[in-house]
Amino acid sequence: MTDRQGINGHQQTHNVMKYFLYFFLGFSFSMISACKGSGGEEPTPELPNMSISSVTLFEGNESKEFGFKVSISANFEKDVIVDYKTDEVTAGADEDFVAATGTVTIPAGERSVNIQIEILPDTLREPDEQFKVVLSNPVNANLQSAEGLGTIRNDDTFVFIPDEGYITPTNYTGFDLVWADEFEGTSINTDNWTHEIGGHGWGNEESQYYTDREDNSYVSNGNLIIEAKLESFSGSAYTSARMITLNKQSFQYGRVDIRAILPEGQGIWPALWMLGNNFPTVGWPACGEIDIMELLGHEPEKTHGTAHWGAQGQGFSHNKSGSLVLQEGKFSDEYHVFSIIWEPGSIKWLLDDEEFHTVTNADVNGAYPFDAEFFFIFNIAVGGRWPGYPDATTQFPQQMLVDYIRVFQEK
Repeated sequence: MTDRQGINGHQQTHNVMKYFLYFFLGFSFSMISACKGSGGEEPTPELPNMSISSVTLFEGNESKEFGFKVSISANFEKDVIVDYKTDEVTAGADEDFVAATGTVTIPAGERSVNIQIEILPDTLREPDEQFKVVLSNPVNANLQSAEGLGTIRNDDTFVFIPDEGYITPTNYTGFDLVWADEFEGTSINTDNWTHEIGGHGWGNEESQYYTDREDNSYVSNGNLIIEAKLESFSGSAYTSARMITLNKQSFQYGRVDIRAILPEGQGIWPALWMLGNNFPTVGWPACGEIDIMELLGHEPEKTHGTAHWGAQGQGFSHNKSGSLVLQEGKFSDEYHVFSIIWEPGSIKWLLDDEEFHTVTNADVNGAYPFDAEFFFIFNIAVGGRWPGYPDATTQFPQQMLVDYIRVFQEK
């Protein structure tokens, strides 16, 4: 009995030792396995996320570079590499920016690198323009944001102006030139013009907000430029300008010549017109309205001339209107001269010295308001009951260029 017990005790001790050995080996193997990836490799560290910034800067007058920052969300122990290329949006490759492709590296332990894109300057006033820098084929990173948008802000005022078009003389037999604005120099002459400001529909359910900003009215290359833009401003979807000569330049009778190139497009409504000086006291239509030129942007080859009148407090006007359609081309192609010959009891409308409409005292029921002093208004309206509203075909910005306004009166 004693020997068997010794043997059994020895076996039991041996078994316990084997159990602990197997347990230790199994635990160690499982720990080693847990510290390795599949196939026994070391686990892959979590990759950082990669993104690229957008850049908005003014164009400037000299070549400059836009720096697009490529960054990762955390430091990484290996180099992070990515390819890039530029793509056009509204800016032109090698016209507004230098097209580029390449590869950039964020060195191990660092978080960002810049991609430099050269911007080409010009002096031409134009809309803000955009291009993209697009990332692809990342190494050691997950591509979270692949496109950076570059916005080239316009800061130029020079407008290319064609030489073509009709022109009228600076003198007529039997007349004196009593006032003119040739829009020379670098700014609008405040001795002649005041800006009206606001966006309350102007009685026609229009959509623009009129500003006095140089974005919407300025002098360039010997012309007054009124510019309607698609932009959110003070609750309106569009901006433009409306300029008047009230209390500065007013006239009774004479010949008026206005040389201009007109905008176009659905919902665009340029006008060169006049109101009676008594407008602040008697209101419209009692003050009278002389529309030297109106154009509906969806009919860019057709101009209208109109006289409006009516009793004080009347919410609508009586009117007589005439129109003329160009035989070829549009009013946005080149200069035309819009004129009236305004005499006691009579107004005649001319386009490029061709008469196309007349209103006389006999045409007006009620008081004839046109034998009084009137002031000028230049504007581009956007939308309204008459022209309708812009749609997907309407391009912005739209510009009206006025080369000169001249007023002649009999000697």
